[in-house]
Amino acid sequence: MAAATRVLQKAVSPSLVVVLGATGTGKSKLAIEIGKRLNGEIISADSMQVYKGLDIITNKVTEEEQAQCRHHMINFLDPLVSGYTVVDFRNKALSLIEDMHRRKKLPIIVGGTNYYIESILWNVLLVTGQGSDTESEKGVAFESKTELEKLGALELHRRLKEVDPDMAAILHPHDARKLARSLQVFMDTGVPHSQLLEEQRGQDGGDCLGGPLRFKDPCIFWLHCKTNALDERLDKRVDQMLSLGVIEELKDFHQRFNERKIKENSQDYQHGIFQSIGFKEFHDYLTASEDISQEERNKLKIKGIEALKQVTRRYARKQNKWVRNRFLKRPASNVPPIYGLDVTDVTNWETTVLTPALEILDCLQKGVQPPAQPIRAEGEEPRNKRSHHVCDLCDKVVIGDLEWNAHQKSKNHLYQVRKRRKAEQTSDQDPKPTEHPKVSDGQVPAL
Repeated sequence: MAAATRVLQKAVSPSLVVVLGATGTGKSKLAIEIGKRLNGEIISADSMQVYKGLDIITNKVTEEEQAQCRHHMINFLDPLVSGYTVVDFRNKALSLIEDMHRRKKLPIIVGGTNYYIESILWNVLLVTGQGSDTESEKGVAFESKTELEKLGALELHRRLKEVDPDMAAILHPHDARKLARSLQVFMDTGVPHSQLLEEQRGQDGGDCLGGPLRFKDPCIFWLHCKTNALDERLDKRVDQMLSLGVIEELKDFHQRFNERKIKENSQDYQHGIFQSIGFKEFHDYLTASEDISQEERNKLKIKGIEALKQVTRRYARKQNKWVRNRFLKRPASNVPPIYGLDVTDVTNWETTVLTPALEILDCLQKGVQPPAQPIRAEGEEPRNKRSHHVCDLCDKVVIGDLEWNAHQKSKNHLYQVRKRRKAEQTSDQDPKPTEHPKVSDGQVPAL
C-alpha cells in the first residue's frame, strides 16, 4: 500500500479528509457537501453499515443522499457473514483511496467506527492470514479463530502464556476474542504477537500506539457538541427512528435471520451485524412469548426504547473519548492536526460549520496556513494502557492505568474496601474468647 502514499504526496493536497464526531453530529451531511464541492468520494467507516439491511437502526445515508456524492463501503455484505474484520475493511479502503488518487478524486472518510478510521490513518494492524483477499483463505482464518474462541478464555490465556508471555500479561484473561486473535497471529506467523507489535511501533514515525501515519497531510475535522444539546438531539433521533418504523425493521430482521440463530443456539450479539445498537436492547421484546399480555408486551417495548436512548448517548460519549485519547492526548508526534467544528447550534449550519470547513480545505489546497487553528490538548501525561493489575478485594484483573484508577474509585471496589475495614475493626474489638475447661454439672469453674 506504499504506492498509495506516493501517489498522494505528488497529486493531492490534502491527501484525504476525515470527518470525526459522535453519532448525531451531522458527519454525513458535512462529508456530502465537501464531496459535492471538491470532487470527492466518500468511504463509509461504519462497521454496521457494511451489512445489507437495517437501514434505519444503522442510520445509513439515503439513496437521495448517495446520489449527491458517490459512496463506498455501504450495503455490500451479507448480514449473516460474521467473519468480516477491520483488516478486511482496511485492505479495501486503502485500495479505494489509491484508486481515487489516480482519478484525481478527494477521498473523504466518514463514520462512527473509530478503529476503522484509525486503521486507515495509521499503520496499526498486522498482515497475517486473517483478512486475506481470497474467500477460501478468509474462511480458514475465521474458522480457526472461531474454534479457538470455543476453548474458553482460561484455556486460551494458558496457551498464550506458553508462546507469548508478554502478550498474555497485558491481555485480560477473560477476553477470549483478543486472546484468540493473538494466538492466531502466532499460529499464522510463528512469531509472538507482542514482538510483531513492538517491531511495528519501532518503525520510523511510529509511537506507543502503533506504526507511522500512512498518508501525508490529511485534513481532519472533529464535529463536537455540548453534551446536553447532543443528548437531546439523540433522543429526538431515536423518536424519529421509531416514526420511520425501526421496530418493524428489527422484527422483520429478527424473523428472517436472528430467530433461526437463537433456535440453533448460535445467536451472538458480539459478532457481525448483531452487534448493532438495537438488537440487545429489544431482545426481550423480539423474543417474547406469544402468550404474554399486550400490557406486558408494551412494557417490554418501552423498556427497549429507553435502553436504546441510553446506549446511544453512552456510545456518543465513547466516540468523543476516543477522539480525545487518540488525537488530542496522543503521546506522540505523528498526530495530524485536527480542526474542531462546533455543531451545538445548527440553526446557521452553513455559516458555523460548512463555510469554515471549506475555508480550511481551500487554504490547505493552496498551501497556505488556514486562519483557524487546530485544537490540541496540552499537559497530558503518557499512561500505560497495558499495565496489569489484580484487585484481591474484588477478585478482578484490570488492564491499564486509567482503568485501574477508575476501578479503585468504583462503587463496588469502595464497598469491598468498607466491608474489609468493618470486618477488621470487628475482629479488633471482639477478639476470640478464651476457651474454658469443661466442668461437671454442679461445679463452678474457678475465676
